[in-house]
Amino acid sequence: MKRFLPLTLLLILWLPLLVQCTTASQPAPTDQTGIAESAPAGAEPPPGFEGQDWAGITAAASGQTVNWYMWGGSDAINNWVNGFVAQTMKARYNVTVNMVPVSDATEYINKVLGEKQAGQDSRGAVDLVWVNGENFRTMREANLLYGPYAQFLPNTVYVNWQDASVSNDFGYPVDGYESPYGKAQFVMIYDSARVPQPPTSMSALFDWIRANPGKFTYPAPPDFTGSAFVRHVCYWAAGGHQQFLGAFNQALFDAQMPACWAALNDIEGALWRGGQTYPENHTRQQALFANGEVYFDMAYNPAEAASLVSQGRYPESTRTFVFDEGTIANTHYVAIPYNSPNKAAALLLANFLLSPEAQLSKAQPDNWGDLPALDPALLPAGWQTQFAALPRAAATLDTETLAAHRLPELQAPWLTAIEQAWETFVLQQ
Repeated sequence: MKRFLPLTLLLILWLPLLVQCTTASQPAPTDQTGIAESAPAGAEPPPGFEGQDWAGITAAASGQTVNWYMWGGSDAINNWVNGFVAQTMKARYNVTVNMVPVSDATEYINKVLGEKQAGQDSRGAVDLVWVNGENFRTMREANLLYGPYAQFLPNTVYVNWQDASVSNDFGYPVDGYESPYGKAQFVMIYDSARVPQPPTSMSALFDWIRANPGKFTYPAPPDFTGSAFVRHVCYWAAGGHQQFLGAFNQALFDAQMPACWAALNDIEGALWRGGQTYPENHTRQQALFANGEVYFDMAYNPAEAASLVSQGRYPESTRTFVFDEGTIANTHYVAIPYNSPNKAAALLLANFLLSPEAQLSKAQPDNWGDLPALDPALLPAGWQTQFAALPRAAATLDTETLAAHRLPELQAPWLTAIEQAWETFVLQQ
């Protein structure tokens, strides 16, 4: 039986890693604030604000404090929130942003759930959460979220809601209960000095693996990155992802997924160490790539490779690509708990985070480097120019290439089933 390497397991939470500087720089000078002054035409006001316009919500928010519960593990992200975001919200709207750092989303989920069970339905401790994936689904199905509200935010006009990776959060409909905040997209990382012409289709990659034994591997699921790589293989081997976009279907899974396990088992003997062991997490995968044991890495943050090059951890010849078939993308959001006592201010903050001004600042490499949640093509020409001028390292793909190759995530039950089946039908074979 195959085994994992006997290294200390590190709990890796996916978040963008392009973080170097601890001060938040301002966006390029502009005479546009990028913040629309009114809700989209025909949009229904959110619950509790019936009959009000956006100016009324803005006025109601003045003097309120938004207790924003969010992952606090990155100094650069924290500094951007506590600096640029908090300072702008206070100066412009007299709204105080109180960032409450958490190590895991279960902390705020349990807090809001506990309040609900205690009947504390109007004066909750949490006003806004950074959320996506299964955590959003959990809160939504437990009736812990306020909404729908996203349809009324003025800056939602800059969001491409036709993009399935935006309108569905890991396959689960957003339905206005969260607002986009940033994006991620899976990319393959390679050393162009060792692989001058990378195999950009899944079939070409499999041919390369067989022809270059020992030079490729992937982290063992349920590692977040390794699990995503396996899903790409399953999309390809099963004949496309569209069939899996709905609710989990055991019969469909049993019929289509054996092709995925067969494909992965077919290349296993040509993997690093003959496939007898897998990197137990993405950190270990990065170490193997950095020291040249394998020639490929992979990441959810398209700018991660450039960050590691700038740190001197990856060679200057590092580059990235997306599969011809596309790569999985997802969006992260902010949502408002149902019992927030400061909903006006939370709405105002959600709208500001979606503004071209804030999105441009967040996308700056020395702030965060996060992919914009808005669609630059929907912006006025002046803003399009500023987004197009964002610094981009050689190892980072352009936004147009990424957008043209974006695939949706599946609903959480599919992910769990794939990870469990991989262990049974690949790892243990």
